[in-house]
This record gives sequence, structure tokens and C-alpha cells, in this order.
Amino acid sequence: QVHLVQSGGGLVQAGGSLRVSCVASGSIFSINSMGWYRQAPGKQRELVATITSGGTTTIADSVKGRFTISRDNNKNTVYLQMNNLKPEDTAVYYCNFNILSGWTRRDYWGQGTQVTVSS
Repeated sequence: QVHLVQSGGGLVQAGGSLRVSCVASGSIFSINSMGWYRQAPGKQRELVATITSGGTTTIADSVKGRFTISRDNNKNTVYLQMNNLKPEDTAVYYCNFNILSGWTRRDYWGQGTQVTVSS
């Protein structure tokens, strides 16, 4: 069994910074990609950033230059550093890991973390 637990987030004023983290635990053989998605009220979940096991990153245009994704493979953890936050960044942020557990590779999701940016 695999579990993802998120931490961080919260309330910040526009222009401020926050960091969210996500750690995986359980029966993990390997982790391929890690990523962050977000869902604002009334909107579909959208990709924010991903990072491969080799460290290659993909960043959404809407956050490029402001958000940074990183990972610590030894700790099965992914981070999202969010700088110069804007009110439109307000959303629930979810981490996503592609994990090989036993003979099965599948995507796992974190529980979600609220990020609220006030103007």
C-alpha cells in the first residue's frame, strides 16, 4: 500500500511565497514522475509542474518564472516553491506520483492542500 501526504500551503498576500511538500511512503519499488496539479473553484484540475526521476522539469506557462519544482529521491519527496504569488494562484494543490509498487505501476494522489492568495 502507498500513501502520499502533503504539507505546507496556507494563506498569503499577493507577492508572497509558500512552499508545499509531498512525501510518499509504503511499498514503493520506484518512483517515476512526480508532479503538482491544482484545482480552483469551478474549474478543472490543471497541471502546474512535473519532474522526472532524472530531474527534467515541465512548468505551466501560467507559473513559469515564479514556481519551482524539485525532488529528493532519497526521501521520496517532491516540493513546489511558489514565489510572487497572485490571487489567481488560489486553488487546492494536489501532488501526483507515478509509482511502481509490487508488479503495478500507477498514479497516486495526495490529499490536497489549500493555497489562498489575497489581493
